[in-house]
Amino acid sequence: MAVNLRVSVRDLVSHGLSTGDLVYGFTGSGRLIKAIRAHQKIQRRRPAGYQPEVTVSHTVESSAIRLKIGGRIDGVWPTDESILIEEIKTTTQPSETAIKKENPLHWGQLKCYAYMYAVAHDLETIKGQLTYYHLETGRTFEYRQVFELKPLADFFNGLVLNYLTWMETVAGWQTRRNAAIHQTPFPYPHYRPGQRQMAVVVFRTIRDGAHLMVQAATGIGKTMAVLFPAIKVLGEELTKKIFYLTARTTGRLAAEKTLAILRKNGLAIKSLTLTAKDKICFEPDAACNPEECPFAKGYYDRYRAAVETAFKQDALTRTVIEDICRQFDICPFALSLELTNWVDVIICDYNYVFDPRVSLKELLEEQKQSCIFLVDEAHNLVDRSREMFSATLTKQPFLTVRRMFKGDLSGLHRRMGHINQWFLKIRKQGEDDTAPRIETSAPEGLISTLSTFVHETDRWLAKNKKTAYREPLLELYFNVTNFLRVIETYDDRYVTCYEPNDRDFQITLFCIDPSFQLSTALKRSCSAVFFSATLTPMDYFIDLFGSGENTRRLIVPSPFPPQNQCVIICTRISTRYRSRNQTRPAVLAAIRTILDARPGNYLFYFPSHEYMRDVHALFDNIGSNGAVKVQAPNMTETERENFIGHFSKKKSGSRLAFAVMGGIFGEGIDLAGDRLNGVAIVGVGLPAISWQRELIRDYFQHQTGLGYEYAYIYPGINRVLQAAGRVIRSEKDIGIILLVDDRFNTAPYRNLLPGEWQPVKALDPHEIKEILTDFWQTAHRVSG
Repeated sequence: MAVNLRVSVRDLVSHGLSTGDLVYGFTGSGRLIKAIRAHQKIQRRRPAGYQPEVTVSHTVESSAIRLKIGGRIDGVWPTDESILIEEIKTTTQPSETAIKKENPLHWGQLKCYAYMYAVAHDLETIKGQLTYYHLETGRTFEYRQVFELKPLADFFNGLVLNYLTWMETVAGWQTRRNAAIHQTPFPYPHYRPGQRQMAVVVFRTIRDGAHLMVQAATGIGKTMAVLFPAIKVLGEELTKKIFYLTARTTGRLAAEKTLAILRKNGLAIKSLTLTAKDKICFEPDAACNPEECPFAKGYYDRYRAAVETAFKQDALTRTVIEDICRQFDICPFALSLELTNWVDVIICDYNYVFDPRVSLKELLEEQKQSCIFLVDEAHNLVDRSREMFSATLTKQPFLTVRRMFKGDLSGLHRRMGHINQWFLKIRKQGEDDTAPRIETSAPEGLISTLSTFVHETDRWLAKNKKTAYREPLLELYFNVTNFLRVIETYDDRYVTCYEPNDRDFQITLFCIDPSFQLSTALKRSCSAVFFSATLTPMDYFIDLFGSGENTRRLIVPSPFPPQNQCVIICTRISTRYRSRNQTRPAVLAAIRTILDARPGNYLFYFPSHEYMRDVHALFDNIGSNGAVKVQAPNMTETERENFIGHFSKKKSGSRLAFAVMGGIFGEGIDLAGDRLNGVAIVGVGLPAISWQRELIRDYFQHQTGLGYEYAYIYPGINRVLQAAGRVIRSEKDIGIILLVDDRFNTAPYRNLLPGEWQPVKALDPHEIKEILTDFWQTAHRVSG
């Protein structure tokens, strides 16, 4: 039975005729809108009888594939001699000579449309016209050819044959893949407790086209529990592609490892790990053009062979992509983007789906809501999405870049001067303010000035001139266009903040509520599964993710024996900011009691670097019974590895570390067995008070009556739960969690703790030691 496939004329031509260099030529933020208006302008000028936007299609069959080729002709009109079809393109080329130089892709599209129209209307000859509209001058350039049906057929059929050959390879793979998916069993003899339930709910949710929120304890095997059923749905051809979205390297590695395990059990699946451009680039100091980067030069002459080579691989990790690109001397990031069209699973950061600046919108639109989003460690998406949908402009970069081209670009120099004057005016209005100035409307007076800057910068950047100030100007341009993009979505979910920044001044469009824009992104999927060990409470996350009131819910408790874990609440210690100086000795005594009860490896978590350093200083002064590491701000990769390596199995004696909740060691680290015997969590994890947090509080107090919870308590408790999740990672782990703050014993916090914790209250270090000593003695007898 033939497989039904569709392809646009543009993609068909691009597949068969793309040659030459990879050029990230500048097109400008408004190029698409200008192109649409240019098309409409030309179409309105045409004579009576002219038909704009004529839809055409043509179907070709092979033994394995029925391919429908479709598109829209820009214009069709009868002339005295025959029918003429028109393909309209926009250009910014500097001369008619450059415009007239034949573009094989443009002529290829015109010839395909000419053939399809001629066949549909039984024409032996047909005229074709390629019309260029110059965006700067408004001039049009028209080039005509008369086409005979036989040469057109040869050209068209050659492209189709080339495409069908490739698609038969793809279709053959998909047939083998689906058969393998049906036959692939769960890769372990038994499911972990709760894992099968989670997998079944995920399968049914995706099958039904719904959204799901899953909170599952660490160690249950969440990655397998979402990927295995999602792949089963893929095998039923109920979806076309799976996006595994993760914010951390650990999430990426977990997805890659899970797919590798399934492949060892017979699964055939092609996966691609998308790596950020700045990390995978072979020439980070070169511009993305063939003059500076050898991997851009001749890219399209070699990329097809590279794609075919890559398609022979199943696990397209970063290393594999780099090896293939070294073999063919092509850009690894460009090849990665091309391969997103042909793989089954894409492992990537959240931003490729949710961030308007870098999302794979074109691919997602082409898939027409037939993709699955699996959102790993979904609790991170709240703050990440606020960053994605917000924008900041700072005064100083305009001055810095402006000085770089003084004398070269007088018009642009003048426009940037106007922007600087606006900043000075706004700063003067609030020069007596001691706090950021918040307004609930967009900066209307700045919009037109920025738009003019963008227009003039568009014109210069489109010339693609190499200068010392091109890259700084381009970076500034992108910041401004992003700022204007955010203004277009500005509504009552936003505020504008005017804020001094050292000697500088900045304006921020802050997204308080990201739910609307996240819900828009979710519409590009057929189903989304959000999963994490900490989605407490679920109503909060469902609200902010914009997944809707019909979002399904699943809470999977810890599968591990509750007697393996001891949770203690210190009920008489306050770590509120105003109490910290007074209670630091009590905090120190509490965490030292852990060591007195049983020497071992422990992590001590604090709500801030400052508080952590203060307690560590006391700890250091009285001496300790083990080696100590302290988390520092902005640690390098090597420093991070050394911090984790501190808990190596091979090292003897107690190993202690001080870290910050919500930081790089607050989640995503796996210290199984005796590598970690317990944690002390000092404080309830509340984010620091800031104007952003206070705005969130006020907004959601008005919206839900839970302003303090949305701004502080819920983000804080999820930091606490993530830190606590470092202790029990498997059924063999035994450990303790010491909660150092009296608020854990109050309803707003106690009700958010996992039901299986069963915390014990302790009034002082003496009681802590008694509880811990009894726990370790019991645990030792059981494990022994």
